[in-house]
This record gives sequence, structure tokens and C-alpha cells, in this order.
Amino acid sequence: MEIFLIILLVIAASCVGTMTGFGTSTIMVPALLILYPMPMEETLLFVGVIHWFGNVWKIILFKRGFDWKLILSFGVPGMAAAWLGAKLVFEMPKESLSRILGGFLVAYVVFLFAKRSFRVRPNVVTGACGGALSGFFAGIFGIGGAVRGLFLTAFDLPKEVYIATAGVIALFVDTTRLGTYVSEGTWFTELPVWGFLLFIPASFAGARIARRVVDRIPQEHFRKVVAVFLLLLGLKLLLAP
Repeated sequence: MEIFLIILLVIAASCVGTMTGFGTSTIMVPALLILYPMPMEETLLFVGVIHWFGNVWKIILFKRGFDWKLILSFGVPGMAAAWLGAKLVFEMPKESLSRILGGFLVAYVVFLFAKRSFRVRPNVVTGACGGALSGFFAGIFGIGGAVRGLFLTAFDLPKEVYIATAGVIALFVDTTRLGTYVSEGTWFTELPVWGFLLFIPASFAGARIARRVVDRIPQEHFRKVVAVFLLLLGLKLLLAP
């Protein structure tokens, strides 16, 4: 039953994450910490693997164009910051990490609703700052897409270019942090490795569903749903880690 629930979670998170440009890890990390309790490091590794494949699906399904200038300005600082964040996972108390994650999610949702018209200026500095911040959050919490999306939307890219570019940037960051998790001794002890034979195809199924509807449903509706979900889980992690 737990494996079945995780498969459904992977499909839903992959679908939302593909359509909105963020959401896969943002949904899965808090949900797994509640539905399938396992060490924080193992949770980050598991979600990181799913997210890595999700980025590959984005690149394959939305391959009409990439903005390589943005990929470099976001990707290089993002990789360095992701390494730093991933290293800190093994040095901070796990309860503190959970509370910080909860506080970040709550603050992010409040900001999202309070400053709906907020935009950052599109330039190289913006790209570097967005890459560094999103990479750091991805490394330490497994959640960086929301921050990356905040900065990427400032460049007003066509939807398919936006999704493909975000996928390449995230692939760089995920490769860095996954390597760091494994090098620090993290592996799967609670979750069966054979489950990936089901989880990886499930992530592709979610991406395919998103590909079919991405031009039909306004993505701001998905952002609101994700925001409410994040607020509830953020409060839970903040008050009862």
C-alpha cells in the first residue's frame, strides 16, 4: 500500500512540477516525511533521483529550444551552492532542518500571496543570484524549483523554452547534490531499491500527462493549489517536526 501511495505521489508531483516549472520536490519532500517516515538524507536522495529523471523528461518532451545564456548563469552558481547545501545536511540536527524547512515553506506561501505582482529584474546578476539561492535550497532541503521559478519568470521566456531551460539547470544542480549525498554515505535502507522500477516510469507518466494539458490549463491555478498544500505541510513541519 505504501509503495502504491508513493507511485501516485510521484505521478501527481511530476505532473504539477512539469506544468508549473516547480513542484516535484516541493510536494514530495514534505509528503514523504509524513507518509513514509525515513531519515532526512534518504528522503532527499530518493526525491532527488525522481527529480533528476523528471528533468530528463522535461528536456525530451519540451526540446524546441533552450536559453544557454540562462543555463550557464543559473547552472554554474547553482552547482556550487547545491554542493554546499548538501554538505550542511549532514552537519545540522535533523529536527532543526525540519523546522527550517517548515518555516521556509510557510514564508514562501505568505510571500507568494502577499506579493503576487513581485518580479525581479532580468539580467546576468539575477541569473547568478537565482541559481545560487535555488541550488542551495535544493541541496539542503531538496526544494529549489520554487526559488528558481521566481527568478526565471523575470525573463519572460516562451512556456516550452522556460520548461526546457529550467530542466537543464535543475539537472546540473541535481547531479551535484545527488553525488554529494552518496559520497557522504547516504543510501536506501528504508525504501526498497526495486521500487524505482515503478517510480521512474511513474515520473514519466506524470510528465506525459503534463505535456498533454500544459497549453490548456492556466498555470496560475496550479500554483495556487501547490501553495495551499505547501502552507499546510509547512505548518506541520514547523510546529511538529
